[in-house]
Amino acid sequence: MKKLIFLLTIAAAASMNAQKIKKENVPASVQQGFQKQFPSVQQIEWQKENDNYEAGFKIKGTETSVVINPSGQILETETEIGINALSVPIKSYLAKHYPNQKIKEAAKIKDAKGTVTYEAEIKGKDLIFDRNGKFIKEIKD
Repeated sequence: MKKLIFLLTIAAAASMNAQKIKKENVPASVQQGFQKQFPSVQQIEWQKENDNYEAGFKIKGTETSVVINPSGQILETETEIGINALSVPIKSYLAKHYPNQKIKEAAKIKDAKGTVTYEAEIKGKDLIFDRNGKFIKEIKD
């Protein structure tokens, strides 16, 4: 659990420092790591996040992003999900702690070890939950 929180903290901190970059400024090892996992994706928006890279793209109309280290290893995959796809425990938590506030976006996040978490964005905050719907933490955008 501590490792998960650490990874999420790193990802959140990295996203605050993200800068768009051109494909030609992305190392070949990073591009190869991406293409190995997503060979058919052509339209990619690249960002530099501290020492790592983030590739944003769509698969069958679904917003997806991956964080890749300089060696080309995918560290995390985030896939947009419908708000209705959030579990009942997550929705209950949100209704109790954020009444009358609209969920802007929802996502399923999978790290390199296969650990799944969920994210719900409400009013400039990303709320992170474990796979069972237990609240983990809040990250301010």
